[in-house]
Amino acid sequence: MNELNLDGMALAPGVVETIVSIAANEVEGVASVGSAAAGGLRSVFGAKPSTQGIDIAVDEDDKLVISVRVDVYYGYVLPDLAANLRQAVADAVASQVGAQVSSVDVYIDGIQFAG
Repeated sequence: MNELNLDGMALAPGVVETIVSIAANEVEGVASVGSAAAGGLRSVFGAKPSTQGIDIAVDEDDKLVISVRVDVYYGYVLPDLAANLRQAVADAVASQVGAQVSSVDVYIDGIQFAG
């Protein structure tokens, strides 16, 4: 994504994705954002939250269209987890960026087992 311009404010690529990643990782039942295999090394070295698996677009009404790919822990009700994730992401982006969110699409790529 190129620089995002919202109401006279320019955001560098990755800013919104980082906010989405942090919000998603705080949802109970989410094991990782993006591919767990790809994000493993990055998390070992304590880098900023992985933004792999997050796509941001702007629709014709200047609202954000967000898609996020996650791995989840076994035992959670997937529709409920997805609803919680959509709400957490939309709330975080609205409060921290001030942007309206048109939609948050959740893709569950895998299930991890605790232990």
